[in-house]
Amino acid sequence: MEVWIWIPITFLAAFMQAARTAGQKHLTKDFSAVGASYVRFLWGLPFALGYLYFLKERGDHELPDAEWQFFVFATLTGLSQIAATILLVYLFSLRNFAIGSTYARTEALLTAVVGAVVFHEALSGGGWFAVGLGALGVVIINLARTGTGAGSGADDTLLRRLFQPAAGVGLAAGLGFAGASLFLRQASLALGLDDWLYGAALTLALVLVIQTAIMSVYILFRARDQIAAMVPNWRGCLFVGITSVIGSAGWFTAMTLERAAYVKALGQVELLFTLALSVLFFKERSTPKELFGMLLIAGSIIVLLLYG
Repeated sequence: MEVWIWIPITFLAAFMQAARTAGQKHLTKDFSAVGASYVRFLWGLPFALGYLYFLKERGDHELPDAEWQFFVFATLTGLSQIAATILLVYLFSLRNFAIGSTYARTEALLTAVVGAVVFHEALSGGGWFAVGLGALGVVIINLARTGTGAGSGADDTLLRRLFQPAAGVGLAAGLGFAGASLFLRQASLALGLDDWLYGAALTLALVLVIQTAIMSVYILFRARDQIAAMVPNWRGCLFVGITSVIGSAGWFTAMTLERAAYVKALGQVELLFTLALSVLFFKERSTPKELFGMLLIAGSIIVLLLYG
């Protein structure tokens, strides 16, 4: 069953991630980028610990004697995800929900590239073609959002449009998520447990503890007003916490079973969920050029999955 079960788990994780991101966008009305990111970790931690306890009791597990690699990779996972989440939330102020998420979703392609270079998970010719196709999709979306033509002025060059802040922030967020994906897989595999559900849950719990601790120190000393903002927004915070931990549990489990590049490739179905949420809840619209760019990115993911 483990051979294919990662596929429906990835679909669930992608849907929950789209829902959580939409919830965080809603929270940005009352929270800063850091505060909205903190909500994800703080409100998700109790559910992650409860999930771990359930699996521990169900399987009558003892806590394993983990090697140092587990803690190193778990810490790197937490730090990468914190940085990427803050960048993603900040991205909402630069571009609309669907386009901003598309920029950040280059993580699937970046995961494949970094995985090949750092962890020696080589790509085939089809895999590299997918990387190029996805990059082209990002460029088309970026050009569509910045516009061309009359009134642009002499300084409004192609190079300037390609490297506007939204593109850089989105790609940086994607790189952060890519690193987190690769690190978490290494952390989970370092445990060497036969029960992949329990191993993934243990990794998730430790990562969330690290993330919550780091973010709590910052919030307490630099942004205490973000804690007060949680009281009137507790429903939104609860929604973000629940969807976040379900999505993270899905990603962690799938990546314990399959290589991160393939999981993230299939996870690009989140693009469809994101578009649906942006239309239904945020009343946003995308132009034909933007949709074409999104289709190119989705196509690149299919190529990566089938021929990578």
